[in-house]
Amino acid sequence: MNAQQLQHLYWRAGFGPRPQDVAAGLSPSKALRQLLHEARAYAPIPSSSLAAFSDPLGAVMAVPPGTAPAAMAAGTAAAPPAPASSAQPSTRNPAPTLPPLAAMDALRPRSALAMRRQGLPQLRRADLTPEQRKMQNEGIRDAFMGMSTAWMNQMANSPGQLREKVALFWHGHFACRTRRPADSLALLNTIREKALGKFPDLLLAVSQQPAMLQFLNNQQNKKQHPNENFAREVMELFTLGRGNYTEADVKEAARAFTGWGYDAQSRFRFLEREHDADAKTLLGQTGNFGGEDALRIITQQPAMATFIVTKLYRFFVNDVPDPAHIAPLAAAFRHSGYDISDLLERLFSADWFYAPANMGSLIKSPVALVAGLRRTLNLRVDNDKQLLGYQKALGQTLFMPPNVAGWPGGRAWIDSSSLLLRLQLPSILFKNADFAVRLKDDENDITPQTTGKERLVKNTETTHLPLGPIQQLLGTAPVEAQPQLLANFLLQNLLRTENLTLVQQAAARAATPEERLRSMLVSLLSLPEYQLS
Repeated sequence: MNAQQLQHLYWRAGFGPRPQDVAAGLSPSKALRQLLHEARAYAPIPSSSLAAFSDPLGAVMAVPPGTAPAAMAAGTAAAPPAPASSAQPSTRNPAPTLPPLAAMDALRPRSALAMRRQGLPQLRRADLTPEQRKMQNEGIRDAFMGMSTAWMNQMANSPGQLREKVALFWHGHFACRTRRPADSLALLNTIREKALGKFPDLLLAVSQQPAMLQFLNNQQNKKQHPNENFAREVMELFTLGRGNYTEADVKEAARAFTGWGYDAQSRFRFLEREHDADAKTLLGQTGNFGGEDALRIITQQPAMATFIVTKLYRFFVNDVPDPAHIAPLAAAFRHSGYDISDLLERLFSADWFYAPANMGSLIKSPVALVAGLRRTLNLRVDNDKQLLGYQKALGQTLFMPPNVAGWPGGRAWIDSSSLLLRLQLPSILFKNADFAVRLKDDENDITPQTTGKERLVKNTETTHLPLGPIQQLLGTAPVEAQPQLLANFLLQNLLRTENLTLVQQAAARAATPEERLRSMLVSLLSLPEYQLS
């Protein structure tokens, strides 16, 4: 039972155990101390993950229709196409010329506003031609793919498993969706950096990120015309939950947040002239409050600890919260000054965390499923961006939550189409099976106009599944015992007798020991039980 408890911890506090983690033979308590220690280190996901992305409405994207890629690469200014017949060329939106490549490189970190101030070519989105809009969408898509790939690599390979798993939780808790990749990356790194610190520090840092301010419209929150969206979501989704504040509190908090915005370089700024400096009454306290005051007052509410602990419990323990477990955790959370690391250590150390009802009870999110396959099996794919297509098909695209409430999780991860793909994914990856899957189309898609045929993801990449670590895990176990030993490692639930028989039969048809091992792995990973952690 101790081995199953250890694996339970690795799945909940990270993305699954590796064979060497199991072979180390640590107790769950020692493994938890190691996870906490390794999570102390932090390194940002570098901006290089954005590839060569440039401001989509800046000079780089201001390419006249018909401009050849070679001309772009050379930094030459391409002339617009000649007007048809004798008609006069339109002067309403003349196509700007492209600046030299050196100037483009220098401008890549700059915003559209900064480019306008320098008198450089600039287009509004409404002025873009279909070709330019397609370039814009492709640039944004490629940047987000680069960021997602970099973060997935961290989840699969980083020793800081707890930091990345908790960051994934906060990524859904502080759901945010923008078309500005650099701002989204800055928000993610803020979340990753402060994921295990004090919650008020995390809340303040996230609330002052340009991506969040833009997503929740606080850039438009001014004293003459307050915008309540940001204030409402901070209380409803980030801190207190419905029923723990009033509409009057929303209005007063919105007034406190007036003047919070960001500048042309995507840095937080406070515009005092746009701030409502009059007295406000928020959650029973009265004063001339600003945004930081509002957050301080909100975090003082007893309801916040219960709200945050309940969400963490549902993510890390069980979809059905147990008030008897949550109440003491919430009290300790408040007493610690909302120390997230302290809270998680208490949660993962509790006897009830390892109760049978809580083991193998959570449906893996698409991200956890793919990251777990990569980590536990040392899986490599020649082009790991291919895996992002499967995550999208399964309903979870990083940086693109379905709405401000984030991904619902739980049973919502499973429907008839996603379950079929989940069960066939091991065959697709490990046998390089020829299988196509239609990506889900939704209103949040970067390129919603693509056809159904273009949305088909086909596995064209070679997958590398090293068998050495698994063979070491099996050691000298006899052939007939190997299916059960593999099941003990891969599954968090008991393998039913009928399924064990199916795995044994599939293995018996293999011609070589390597084929036999691969066949057992694919058979076990294709069971519904593998979808649970």
